[in-house]
Amino acid sequence: MNKKFSEYTFEDIEIGLSKEFEVIITESLVNDFAKVSGDYSPIHMDEIYAKSTTFKKRVVHGMLLGSFLSKVDGMYLPGKHALYFSQSVEFRSPCFIDDTVKVISKVIDKSESTKILKIETTMYNQNNKIILTGIGRVIVRDD
Repeated sequence: MNKKFSEYTFEDIEIGLSKEFEVIITESLVNDFAKVSGDYSPIHMDEIYAKSTTFKKRVVHGMLLGSFLSKVDGMYLPGKHALYFSQSVEFRSPCFIDDTVKVISKVIDKSESTKILKIETTMYNQNNKIILTGIGRVIVRDD
């Protein structure tokens, strides 16, 4: 795992700056997220139950995908100087185990008075289908 983070200051960041990364959703990742979140809903954890639903297989926790938004801010935009302020999330399509998720984030606004960035993120599966969209607001700290 790459633990290198960006060290952008507020002044370094321009509207349009973007970052992207990919994550392969493994069964282990889903199981670990269930342990951390406490969400063992059968739609996420029980293959037999999931086969009886309209999805026909286990659906990845939406908030597991949402956790990648934290990676965007804490590791890339702005990275070291980030402090989350708010986040909206819309789940557009289900994600499944073994999907490859591409996360693309872009700075769409910045406030000089508050030092808050507005970051738009879209996540796609390997078929280029949108699975999540969101707008985050991140304070860029001076320390």
